[in-house]
Amino acid sequence: MMREFCSAKITGAVVTRSELHYTGSCGVDTLLLEAAGLLPWEKVLVANVSTGARIETYLIPEPAGSGVIGIYGSAARHASVGDEIILMAFGLLTADEARAFKGPKVLKLKPGNKLP
Repeated sequence: MMREFCSAKITGAVVTRSELHYTGSCGVDTLLLEAAGLLPWEKVLVANVSTGARIETYLIPEPAGSGVIGIYGSAARHASVGDEIILMAFGLLTADEARAFKGPKVLKLKPGNKLP
């Protein structure tokens, strides 16, 4: 049996763009994606700390070093500029993998969506 575990998490992220009429879903500075071990187009759960909203979407790369955290398309109905969000990715593990799993990679951002 496969079980689903949180594999990576970005906390302390602040939305810098929110655009309803936009192709895409959740844009994240490429440096932040790499530091968290996340990939473009990977499915994530976005938890809005400011409003309590939770949505599933996917990641799109933003320019490296830009600090951009963008919420686009229909997801923009659930987050505004200035909202604090948490991004979480999940993976399926076998029973043996789950026993050896040490927990997700957690990236806690500094103000301005900067790396620690």
